Amino acid sequence: MPNERAPDLSLFLDILHTLEAIDAPYMVIGAFAATVYGITRVTYDIDIVVDLDEEHITALAAAYPLPRYYADPVQMRDSVRMGLMFNIIDTDRGEKADLVPLTMASPYRQAFQRRVRQTVEIPGRESFAIWCARPEDVVVGKLLAWAEGRSRKHETDIYEMLVYHYLEVDPEQRAAFDVAHVDAQARALGPKVVALWETIKNAARSEAEQSERA
Repeated sequence: MPNERAPDLSLFLDILHTLEAIDAPYMVIGAFAATVYGITRVTYDIDIVVDLDEEHITALAAAYPLPRYYADPVQMRDSVRMGLMFNIIDTDRGEKADLVPLTMASPYRQAFQRRVRQTVEIPGRESFAIWCARPEDVVVGKLLAWAEGRSRKHETDIYEMLVYHYLEVDPEQRAAFDVAHVDAQARALGPKVVALWETIKNAARSEAEQSERA
């Protein structure tokens, strides 16, 4: 039985570099953004929100031409117009990257306006800067995802981000983290989300305090 090649981040990282090169507004969200803020879970997906105009669509399609790539400009235009996810496919590697138009979900708009530059460091590659959701917006996104599917991975990711926060690994980030914003968003998502958020906050704070005393 042939060995299956493990997925990697090559296509995603290349797309990030391309978005930078064509000056297309974008924001990384989800688990990959959370790795910038302290989670240790290995993820092979990068969730990218994009705000594309016709010039960006043309440039993106040109950067990923047939026959190796599938990056259909017609699909991109329709996706942007209708607010639907679209993808770029590397047929040689059998890998697919999904991109989310900013029109797809209005909750992304506030986070998009608040996005920040962060440095990504991946073993074996040169570090580079990306546009990334703020840590509190990553947490809100994970609370929303938890409310929809109750996945434990979101609980764990939030917990690790908060331990990182309370340990003040990055003092500048600690000072800028808007806990009140997450509190307000959790309340809007309902009492079960509030209960989860408060439980994770207390547990992460306790873990950080124990680590500092050790």
